[in-house]
Amino acid sequence: MCGIVGYIGHRDAAEIILKGLQRLEYRGYDSAGMAVINGQMDVLKVKGKVKELLKMTRKKKVHGSLGIGHTRWATHGEPNDVNAHPHMGAYRKFALVHNGIIENYDVLRQDLGQKGHHFAGDTDTEVLAHLIEEIHEMSDVDFTEAVRLALTQVEGTYGIAIVHKYHPDRIIVARKGSPLLIGIGDGEYFVASDASPVIEFTKKVVYLEDDEMAVISREGYEVSTLKNVPLTKEVHELAMNLEQIEKGGFPHFMLKEIFEQPDTIADCMRGRLIVDENRIQLGGLTGVEKRLASARRVIIAACGTSWHAGLVGEYLFEYLAHIPVEVEYASEFRYRETLINEQDVMLVISQSGETADTLAALRQARKRGAMVLGICNVVGSTIARETDAGVYTHAGPEIGVASTKAFTAQVTVLAMMAMMMGRYKKVLSDELMAELVRELNRVPSLVKMILRDTKKIEEVARLFTYAPNFLYLGRSYNFPVALEGALKLKEISYIHAEGYPAAEMKHGPIALIDEHMPVVVIAATDHTNDKMISNVEEVKARKGRIIAISSNGQSEVGKLAEFTITIPEIHDCLSPLVAVVPLQLLSYYIAVNRKCDVDQPRNLAKSVTVE
Repeated sequence: MCGIVGYIGHRDAAEIILKGLQRLEYRGYDSAGMAVINGQMDVLKVKGKVKELLKMTRKKKVHGSLGIGHTRWATHGEPNDVNAHPHMGAYRKFALVHNGIIENYDVLRQDLGQKGHHFAGDTDTEVLAHLIEEIHEMSDVDFTEAVRLALTQVEGTYGIAIVHKYHPDRIIVARKGSPLLIGIGDGEYFVASDASPVIEFTKKVVYLEDDEMAVISREGYEVSTLKNVPLTKEVHELAMNLEQIEKGGFPHFMLKEIFEQPDTIADCMRGRLIVDENRIQLGGLTGVEKRLASARRVIIAACGTSWHAGLVGEYLFEYLAHIPVEVEYASEFRYRETLINEQDVMLVISQSGETADTLAALRQARKRGAMVLGICNVVGSTIARETDAGVYTHAGPEIGVASTKAFTAQVTVLAMMAMMMGRYKKVLSDELMAELVRELNRVPSLVKMILRDTKKIEEVARLFTYAPNFLYLGRSYNFPVALEGALKLKEISYIHAEGYPAAEMKHGPIALIDEHMPVVVIAATDHTNDKMISNVEEVKARKGRIIAISSNGQSEVGKLAEFTITIPEIHDCLSPLVAVVPLQLLSYYIAVNRKCDVDQPRNLAKSVTVE
């Protein structure tokens, strides 16, 4: 959530910060602000979009070669100009931007209030600014030390960047639980929540770890722990490029990313799916196969769309590798008496590799002795660094808040992992392995076939643009796809939608079905086809508006449906990779028809880095 950009160097900091904040808009936000130092400290902040901050900056002619900026997603305090970042203390000597949540802010606020501090807004971040000011003004320590001491008193999570009016030669940054990196240029340095604001200027970055802080000047940077122990950090080379974070002629990032899926799925398999040898090679799992194969169970922990991918993974692992799997909401896992130990393996899935709840589940599992594997998209992310082993999805940057290509890449990785482990355990036959390798290799071309003609999907979207509710039904491998289709519609069109296993419909949801209810039926799994036909009959008998997603061989479902969107035939266990694509497009076209903000839906953030 939120976004931080900072710059110190020889360029115009305001321009770099504004451009960086625009690149971070996909993370979700409701206000924006910046502080720039050039003899004086100009602090501008506004409720609304970065474009409003841009207008304010141009009007006031703000310039300087040192500054920080922020996009805020409200937690404590409503979205308004006062609560927007940066925040300052009473003497307005320094400005602070912050991602995360200070959990003990109320106690600190009361204590500071008793010492004479007055607060302009309602945020936890303003409390941190006053705490730093209190320590600096009342103690015989320099400003950097005051920041360090203040951070030892706060509980919660933070990624912060601070500039001081009387120290126009440095930016102070620190991290605990909220991602932050330093971009290294030629006599210039950048600060950002992720790589998108810096990739235009440098590919060399340093990732801060939890409980680390850095002081950045034009001459370099010094990193230390919060206990003031100096550190030497590894410099990483970014794998992304600028073109990947541009729209490339598409009206929205979401549509671009849907259409990228033939390539991203192929990239995910490249060098891993060895077609002529009928085998899978996942270098990131080398050396852990035995532990994975002998696990008492695999616990998959994830959130949102990644959780849906994990549900598909459960079916795949149990069918192909005979490994028992449980899928957990990462947000719930840490608050239960989870009976996990060294006999178990946890698999965490996250597009960003920074999801706060997923990281918490990872750390809890490690504390209890379980091996932890990861599936993530962002090289160098926290999950990639903290897991024992794992697999990158190689989907490239995903800017649209509604995840699309990340889901298909995650399912592709899960399918390859299950196939590889099925062969390792000798429970997957030569014949089925050969068939699945051939089928998986076809997926990019099959997805391309769906994307070649979207007219039918656009037609259905027009007819149901203003439907108040949707029901999505699937069975077996495509029950998670029903959940994912419903989530996509909710996220970007604000239509209420629910996904169900088709057989569960008669245990409650069937009461909702009438002539006004669109029911999306995913009928792409052969071994449950007869049962699915019965479920569709039940919907039809109650005059539900049936939209079928079915393969060429499912003619009976097509006869019952009012609308049929045909997808290519593929082996049952790989059908989610093609069945989900029409659902992504359906939600996209409905949202566009409703004039919704597709790439930045209200109240949502791309990367949820706070609880």
